[in-house]
Amino acid sequence: MAIMSSLTGNAGPLGIGQAHDEFARLLGPGEVIYAAFEFVRDVMLFTNGRLILVDKQGITGKKVEYHSYPYRSILHFSVQTEGHLMAEARMHIYVDGMKDPIEKEFNDKVDIYQVQGILSAFVVPK
Repeated sequence: MAIMSSLTGNAGPLGIGQAHDEFARLLGPGEVIYAAFEFVRDVMLFTNGRLILVDKQGITGKKVEYHSYPYRSILHFSVQTEGHLMAEARMHIYVDGMKDPIEKEFNDKVDIYQVQGILSAFVVPK
């Protein structure tokens, strides 16, 4: 199952310590990583200020594009559970100014309700 999730690109959890070690240089002063998820080569980071997507490109993955989405630009998001291939859940994140949503699939090792809760804590105005 884990091999299939890797092949299909479904996200699995990435330890906060490992995420911090690898991506600390992307963080601003006082910015903290709350959750991280690893896809085949890509990474999704939830910080206290923004959503960061790390997109490794090319055959070697040496070319990397970093997408930073302040939570204030996220209009809404949706979660669909159980379904597509070996994925346990799919998330769509709709960002202001983008025609298509960001779409990510999560494997059964990820509590999608925890992911939704983290996103809700930052996106939903208090």
